[in-house]
Amino acid sequence: MHRQLYKYIVVLVACLFAPVFAVYGSEPTSEAHTGEAEKPLDVKEILFDHLGDGYGWEVPFNHHKRIPLPIIVKGSDGKIHVFSSGRVTGGKEYVDGGLTFRLGKNDGNYRNKLVEVDESGNEIRVADFSVTKNVCAIFITMLIIMALCFRLKNWYKHNGYKVPRRGLGAFEALIEFVYNGVIRSTLKEKSDKFAPYLLTVFMFIFVLNIMGLIVVFPGGANVTGNVAVTLVLAIFTFFFTNFFGTKHYWKEIFWPDVPLWLKFPIPIMQVIEFFGMFTKPAALTVRLFANMMGGHMIVLVLTLLIFIFASFGPLVIGATSVVSIAFSVFMLLVDVLVSFIQAYVFTMLSTIFIALAQEGGHGEKHEKKEDGMGGAKEAAPVSTL
Repeated sequence: MHRQLYKYIVVLVACLFAPVFAVYGSEPTSEAHTGEAEKPLDVKEILFDHLGDGYGWEVPFNHHKRIPLPIIVKGSDGKIHVFSSGRVTGGKEYVDGGLTFRLGKNDGNYRNKLVEVDESGNEIRVADFSVTKNVCAIFITMLIIMALCFRLKNWYKHNGYKVPRRGLGAFEALIEFVYNGVIRSTLKEKSDKFAPYLLTVFMFIFVLNIMGLIVVFPGGANVTGNVAVTLVLAIFTFFFTNFFGTKHYWKEIFWPDVPLWLKFPIPIMQVIEFFGMFTKPAALTVRLFANMMGGHMIVLVLTLLIFIFASFGPLVIGATSVVSIAFSVFMLLVDVLVSFIQAYVFTMLSTIFIALAQEGGHGEKHEKKEDGMGGAKEAAPVSTL
């Protein structure tokens, strides 16, 4: 047992110090050997390339090659043009129907965005409906969630109430934890009405976060670190909160129970409550976006330290590699926990916002208590809470 442990430790240390041996055993490269000067490491370019969206999916361990994705654009001729992203990557231009398309130059206004080039060489932004890396990751996530849900449904269909095992059991336990611990305990009798949306948004965010931590395809897309995606999710919560809000909820916004001088003749409280409707989804957007973007950025920066210190010699790069890899692995493990926490927090806050919009006034509670003998018995436990 101890010998096997020693073997594992030796293998781990050898892997961590592999960059040192690689540097010692490699021949120095120069302009004479390569024929061209070595380009300096552009940290900013690498960070934006990994954290941003793209028209292709990077091949594992070779970011110079990409898996092409379909490009769908509406050109200046009013027609829809469909072609592979491989035709415009690497600075290439593609002519389709007399129109020229390419990716925007780095020093232009449409950097790495698909543009149309006119006769004068000017870049024109086009209506872009392409399946980018983030869009493809969303489709893959949807398929994964649907597969898990239908598999769980078929399990209970053929096995009754027998508890599933392994991965399916963990999936069911996760759903039960969120439903009973957050949704049911907050929304009470109205939980069944909003549970489908809340459980969907939880699983959607959680699976996207986990997929973003996987380096190889189909992972690696920083979807929840995109503010546009988190904004759309927050808008959905905003819709469910306000569209299904009760009369008492809207009364508290436009005529709250505060002293009259706070709402007339200057509508101080009305303005505060009205803007409060929009600060809630804004908080959801920024919270999820900032946390997931920060986690990915920390791991990338720690990994790039190996290449930043490469010019200081083999000993420095060896020590830096050990520290960087160790901290990168640690941050990835932390990000797994953060992925669950952020999905849980987004679902919990959405549930609270919806629950606040479902509260009734004193008149509605009084009617429930006086609704016959059965209504009085049902209202008694609620009053004790």
